Amino acid sequence: MTAAIDPVDLASRLIACPSITPQEAGALTILGEALQELGFEVHRFLSGSAPDGPVENLFASRGSGSPHFAFAGHIDVVPAGNGWTSDAFTPQIRGDLLYGRGAVDMKGAIAAFVAAAADVPTHRGTLSFIITGDEEGPAVFGTAAIMEWMAERSIRPDMILIGEPTSEHRLGDMAKIGRRGSVNIWIDVPGTQGHVAYPHLADNPIARLARILATLEAMPLDDGTEWFQPSNLEITDLRVDNPACNVIPGEAHARLNIRFNDRQRGPELVERVRDIVEAHAPGARFEAKISGEAFLNEPGPLSDMMTDAIRAETGLTPVLSTSGGTSDARFLTRLCPLIEFGLPNATMHKLDEAVAVDDLRTLRAIYRRMIESALGAG
Repeated sequence: MTAAIDPVDLASRLIACPSITPQEAGALTILGEALQELGFEVHRFLSGSAPDGPVENLFASRGSGSPHFAFAGHIDVVPAGNGWTSDAFTPQIRGDLLYGRGAVDMKGAIAAFVAAAADVPTHRGTLSFIITGDEEGPAVFGTAAIMEWMAERSIRPDMILIGEPTSEHRLGDMAKIGRRGSVNIWIDVPGTQGHVAYPHLADNPIARLARILATLEAMPLDDGTEWFQPSNLEITDLRVDNPACNVIPGEAHARLNIRFNDRQRGPELVERVRDIVEAHAPGARFEAKISGEAFLNEPGPLSDMMTDAIRAETGLTPVLSTSGGTSDARFLTRLCPLIEFGLPNATMHKLDEAVAVDDLRTLRAIYRRMIESALGAG
């Protein structure tokens, strides 16, 4: 019989690996060994090259055929920063909390699902892990690369659970069934530098950039949908780099982000902004990067299973939401229905990131119910 796994112990061992994107730092070794002991066939492979790589990824599976239920997550973490009470990569239990970078986002959830897999040693179909080392970074050589690897081998899950920290106030109060899209845009308006006393000999780019930004602020988007809040444009940077008060600058710069729902498409939004920029400042430099499109998994069998598992272990009925930032769900949604559910997110990316020990054990029980519902128990 498969030995039980303590999710607190496994989470602690993973936290002790300083796996700042794109470094694996031993976390995939620990994870891979734990999965091999549970009967999983483990594949690790490098993708990409500098400056955004190489990134090490992992795919592991147990069983064969359908149904195929996959858990997706990431072992990489954001830098710790200064000011922690104790070392960020020395896991420490103080009171009822386990402290360390990645405790919430998302080594805790990975440990909980491994423990759940140990609790269900036999099942129908296929159980798999899709684990990347590049979710917190550029996400170029991470989950997208694993999906290419899977496609080459005709591996396609029927349903995916992503262990992102979706809960807000209590474990179980929220799960994600979709995400907004995101696009970042950079605008550089050229001018001609000159003396402020001789404006006819210069060309001030600030006025044109101000008109661009005013038009963008007034640009209608939408009023939201049943599942999504209204799309939103935010100016995130405005820069001139002019230290003198008597000089007309030669260039002005702005950056903006649009978070958009499924009534919009990234390329269409980019073209709308590009047209406005060109109308006010012909020849301005324009760059756009679409991080992901909006997507929605309508409530159905997968979200019902998730809701039932959460309710059984916590007594809560989760809100099904599309709020928050982007995640690797924006890639995985191309494969099959998916849902995101994990720990409370109050401390993710913060100093003294911490997870309640009881939440790790409850999450293990919720994930165990998900495996049993999706694949049955032998």
